[in-house]
Amino acid sequence: MRLYAHLWDTELMSLRPATPLLAPSLLSADFTRLGEELRFIEASGAQVVHVDVMDGRFVPNITIGLPVVESLRKATTLPLDCHLMIVEPLRYAADFVKAGADWVSIHQEADPHLHRTLASIRQAGGKAGVVLNPGTPVEALVDLVGDFDFVLLMSVNPGFGGQSFIPRVLDKVRRLDALRSERGVPFFIQVDGGVSLKNAGDLVRAGADCLVAGNAVFKAEQPKQAAADLISAMAAGRTA
Repeated sequence: MRLYAHLWDTELMSLRPATPLLAPSLLSADFTRLGEELRFIEASGAQVVHVDVMDGRFVPNITIGLPVVESLRKATTLPLDCHLMIVEPLRYAADFVKAGADWVSIHQEADPHLHRTLASIRQAGGKAGVVLNPGTPVEALVDLVGDFDFVLLMSVNPGFGGQSFIPRVLDKVRRLDALRSERGVPFFIQVDGGVSLKNAGDLVRAGADCLVAGNAVFKAEQPKQAAADLISAMAAGRTA
């Protein structure tokens, strides 16, 4: 499994990335040209590929599964970040790592055996993440700190791209950052949904380490410039 050590602040022995990461979401890409879209992500300066996996049950949409992840793995050297919006994630989470995913995140709302599933991801060699929907408080994770490598905060209701950012998620980022500091456990914080130049800097300033952007990159008039602008805004937010 790839370590991508250059992304992390090894001096602090931290799971937090040394600089904020941009993870373009393939949900907004052209599915007939995924190989080209991956090459674009690599050329854009983005550091992670976000892959939305939906089963039509946990969320009202169906996207891709294990065979596509296997193909993506062969086509890029960037970390693959698989966000599982599925029921019964324990059945499949480790298989996504085996298929080539580097990070696998599962919804707190979908899994009554969250601790077990997170352990299975780590045992398979991946970074294990917990996803929280907009209506789920960060306090739901208090008893799991140390058992996950990152938290993905949804800033829209999951299932479809192109939705508007929910502003109160900024406060959730701050509360999660405070929990991280209080416990002294260096997990990283990811945000997904409605990310744009309007909020990227504020999200990083609040404590976010990785931002997922779909339409803000792939649907922009100049996608490569849009990615560069987001990366610059995120860097400014970290130094503020």
